[in-house]
Amino acid sequence: MEKIRVGIVGTGFSASAHIEALRRIPFVEVVAVCGSSRDKGHAFAEKMSIPISYDSVDELIGDSAIQAVHNCTPNVHHFEINKKVLLAGKHLMSEKPLAINSEQTVELIELAQKSDTVNGISFNYRHFPMVSQTKALLESDVNAKSSLVYGGYAQDWLCFDTDYSWRLDENKNGVSRAVADIGSHWCDTIQYILGTRISKVFADLKTVHPVRKKPKGALNTFEKSNEMEQEEVKVATEDYGSILFHMEDGVQGVFTVSQVSAGRKNRLYYEIVADGATYAWDQEKPNELWVGKRNSANEQLMKDPVLLYPASSALAHYPGGHQEGWPDGLKNLCEDFYRKVIDRNHESSFATLADGHQIMKLIEAIMESHYTEKWVYL
Repeated sequence: MEKIRVGIVGTGFSASAHIEALRRIPFVEVVAVCGSSRDKGHAFAEKMSIPISYDSVDELIGDSAIQAVHNCTPNVHHFEINKKVLLAGKHLMSEKPLAINSEQTVELIELAQKSDTVNGISFNYRHFPMVSQTKALLESDVNAKSSLVYGGYAQDWLCFDTDYSWRLDENKNGVSRAVADIGSHWCDTIQYILGTRISKVFADLKTVHPVRKKPKGALNTFEKSNEMEQEEVKVATEDYGSILFHMEDGVQGVFTVSQVSAGRKNRLYYEIVADGATYAWDQEKPNELWVGKRNSANEQLMKDPVLLYPASSALAHYPGGHQEGWPDGLKNLCEDFYRKVIDRNHESSFATLADGHQIMKLIEAIMESHYTEKWVYL
């Protein structure tokens, strides 16, 4: 099989993670990268042993040998680059968010509909075996109905006022941060599992550190800044938020997002209450699924391909007891995407541009609810 040739735009954490995931897929080859500057791109290409480093996004997209592009740039560049990729007729995998606002995401969807290409957005938590198993268990009992869901996404990498990242800059990240950055992952995961969408929200957000100390030098996501010379800057985007919500089918719930929770590194977790059982999963313990019961002993299901439903088993690549985690979920997403590129009849589960647009509408509704202190309908 001839390999699909891929170009990566970006040189940060996401770009590195995508490259490592793609290198685990036999029929995909990363052949080129492009950075925000010529020097940055060339240094990244050398570090990652990638043969070509383009001086501009236009050069990379314009290379007729490149069939697909992964957009791993800061949020403010997503729309412009995604639009160029679609107009060039290339397959597109975009980091989230798809764009900065829903007007832009609508335009991208319209372009994608005119293009005979495969397009997706990187909501990778769908592709964990035990998330898939949650979905399968809920769907297997046709008489059981979900009624309640709660959980959240907690991190601590912005815990102190000396922590800083480009994501704190509204001009680069957008008007929402914690909700758009990690809350979007939680919402997409829950909507995917339950097969229905959030229809109205009531939000309460907070900026814990309205003034932060920004390093005067360049800093990547998750990198520490307290050893650099700093200056004080105002921050308006939220560090924390709690959101009540209703779903289209009547399920109600609440979730909390925080980037200032000391000790919580990357804890996306949920509990889904259904008739007779509660299903709980924690991304920091990704190989476990807790099933709570009323009239019998609770169960702790462990990731083991021979014990999972077929769709879930396909996402587990090692025997029981061999732990799989975050990099494997991203690899599963990329493999699902490129199997769709090869075979348009492939039954894929990756998030589409339409899913990305709906999440953007949801983020905007959450922000409106916070500003107006009212329920907002989608």
